[in-house]
Amino acid sequence: MRLPKLAYEQLTPRQKEVHDKHVSRRDRVSGPYNVWLHSPELMEKVSAISNYMRFDCGLPVKLREFGILVTARYWDAQYSWNAHVDKAIAAGIPEDVVRDLAAGKKPNFKADDERVYYTFAMEVLENHFVSEKTFNEARKIFGERALVDLIGSVGYFSMLQICLNSAEVDLQADRKPPFADVSGYRKTA
Repeated sequence: MRLPKLAYEQLTPRQKEVHDKHVSRRDRVSGPYNVWLHSPELMEKVSAISNYMRFDCGLPVKLREFGILVTARYWDAQYSWNAHVDKAIAAGIPEDVVRDLAAGKKPNFKADDERVYYTFAMEVLENHFVSEKTFNEARKIFGERALVDLIGSVGYFSMLQICLNSAEVDLQADRKPPFADVSGYRKTA
């Protein structure tokens, strides 16, 4: 990691406060939170958004986890992919969808909710806009609250991936790099 990982004993009182608040809902501070802890005000706000997106938003768990994978692949964020790929599969995302996504291919979706989440996310990430057709299909499938949560999830999960890659958060020692076209924090192809 490009920034030093802070030991609990090194934290300022404010950093300890936001650390403790974060771990009250999670078991530890890891990954991007080790970066955000350097800015306790940002950490506090990001942790709240993260908790909402991961545990409380209107999208089903499988789409929350899938959204992390979609944005992780778009941003080539290997740490995030490795942290969530097993959770996405356990939540119901088919392994062939995961394999295609990791390979940088558009998956052949069998479930409409997965297809529409992916299409919506990729339109906004690649084109910066979402077509009327995709927006209306997402509204029909998810309803307005979950549609807004979908929009927020693409934005928040992208922020997460950018944090991980910019700070070059160390990849998990027990996991292989998931993308053939990425080595460390560099594109190879």
